[in-house]
Amino acid sequence: MSPAIQRINPTALWSDITVFNQMAYFVEVPEGDLAADMRGQVQQVLEQAERSLSKVNSDKSRLLSATIYITDFANMMALNAAWKAWLPEGCAPSRACIKAELADPQYLVEIAFVAAI
Repeated sequence: MSPAIQRINPTALWSDITVFNQMAYFVEVPEGDLAADMRGQVQQVLEQAERSLSKVNSDKSRLLSATIYITDFANMMALNAAWKAWLPEGCAPSRACIKAELADPQYLVEIAFVAAI
C-alpha cells in the first residue's frame, strides 16, 4: 500500500501544502504589500515559505527545488540578492527561473517549492 497523501488546507482549486513520501510541495505568492518592489515581494514570499515549512516540520535548509516565476528579468538582481540573504550557506536547492505572466498583475514573483521533511 502506498503512503497516504496529506493535503494541508485543501480547497476546490489547490492545497496550501501537499505532502507525500516525506516530501512537501507548495507554492507561495506575495500575500502582504502588493505595491512592494521585487525585493519586498520576494521577502514576503520567503517569510511565508518559512511558515509553510514549519507546518510540516521542515526548514529552508531542507529545500530540494524551487521554480521561480517572475514577470520581468530586469528584477533578477533584486530576486537574487533576497534569495542569497535568505538561504543558509551551502543549502541552495536546484532552481529554475522563468519569466511568466502571473495570475494577479500586481504579483512580481511566485515560487513553487519542494522540500524534504
